[in-house]
Amino acid sequence: MKKMMSILMVSILSMSMLAACGAKPEEAKPAETKPAETTTGSTTTEVAAGGIAKIGLGTITSIGKSKDAEGDKGPLGQVDTIIIAAAFDKDGKVIKVDIDNAQTKVEFDKNLQLATDVNGEFKTKQELGDEYGMKKASTIGKEWYEQANALGQWMQGKTIDEIKAMKTTKRDDAHQAVPDEADLTSSVTITVESYIAAVEKAYNNAIEVQTAGGEKLGVGQSISVKKSKGMEGDKTPTAQVDTTIVVGAFNKDGKVVASIIDTAQTKVDFDKEGKVTTDKNAEIKTKNELGSEYGMIKASSIGKEWNEQAKALADWMVGKNVGEIKGMKTVDAEGHPGIPAETDLTSTVTISAQGFISGMDEAFTKAK
Repeated sequence: MKKMMSILMVSILSMSMLAACGAKPEEAKPAETKPAETTTGSTTTEVAAGGIAKIGLGTITSIGKSKDAEGDKGPLGQVDTIIIAAAFDKDGKVIKVDIDNAQTKVEFDKNLQLATDVNGEFKTKQELGDEYGMKKASTIGKEWYEQANALGQWMQGKTIDEIKAMKTTKRDDAHQAVPDEADLTSSVTITVESYIAAVEKAYNNAIEVQTAGGEKLGVGQSISVKKSKGMEGDKTPTAQVDTTIVVGAFNKDGKVVASIIDTAQTKVDFDKEGKVTTDKNAEIKTKNELGSEYGMIKASSIGKEWNEQAKALADWMVGKNVGEIKGMKTVDAEGHPGIPAETDLTSTVTISAQGFISGMDEAFTKAK
């Protein structure tokens, strides 16, 4: 009996040892991580973690600094357009931001004739750089573009709510909201309420990327006052400023992954005495913001409003590099040079594309 028990115990021990020496239990595998997904229309696009998920454009335009004629001094039409382009990650945090301001002046003489060269070059504050001349009056020795860039850097990594929660202080009537954050007091003394409002607008207007891999964001803009007119017979003077804006997000190969096209077309009208007749406090909208209010559809040969055509052109640019975009086939029509002649655009775009193509080229050159 004892012998049988011994044999049984040996058998059990042997089986246990064999089990221990057999196949090892599976080690725990890390959970598989998939890129986040965003949806654009019916197309689903993968967005790499931490990459650009959306881009937006926020603009705020004011004509409040326009002036009536006074004595021997003619009237002034001044248009200030804040331009903020921003890229956001999948969590809504700012990862790229470009802050600029187009301050454009159209002057008239005492006879209400144009005194500004309508064919001249007009630059934004970023483009002016040191020429803008804020440094000499700055208490911190910083030029406008330096302060705008410092503000942009502070915004990066933050959500819109975190940006809106910035601590500010009133310095004077012209500076209602100067940053009071410890990491900004030595770098930003400009008033920031409009820039915060514009980046929020960019977030609210943001579009999702149509192609994965966006790494850089760029903005191209051009300013024209060619449609401004002096007094002529019974026709009173008008200062018209057209600010064209193109925003592009690009991947490592230089291809567009998302694009926004817009134009701020702003008019300041005067009466025969040279007094401003346009409401200085009115809300001024871009062509995209106007939508059907712009009124192109009634004159369109394809039944498309301006914002619809701009979106179709912007969407066409996606997936292409700047060289391919500049290679677009175009035709000229009276008053409308560079109309797209690409098969996939002829039924959706009849507006001139030249300025927008140049804008995307500039956006790519400036992209960071």
